[in-house]
Amino acid sequence: MQYEFANETIAERRVILAEWLSQGVCTVTFTKVDGTVRVMPCTLKDELLPAVVTESTRKISPDVMRVFLLDKQEWRSFRLDNVISVSQE
Repeated sequence: MQYEFANETIAERRVILAEWLSQGVCTVTFTKVDGTVRVMPCTLKDELLPAVVTESTRKISPDVMRVFLLDKQEWRSFRLDNVISVSQE
């Protein structure tokens, strides 16, 4: 299943992505700040997150989503307005 983003607001994108990512592993495709396209396998599903969650001292922007990157087992983030699509495995 895949969802292509087009004219959604930042808030709508956050809701859609949070729902998909909380259900399991997703592949998020987005444009990085440097202009390159990144395809990232990630999740927000509790059972797939590390047991110990370290708190970041960074200020979290409402325009950014923080996710757990499965291939590197690290937390990463991306700008919601740069998301192209999300697909669920």
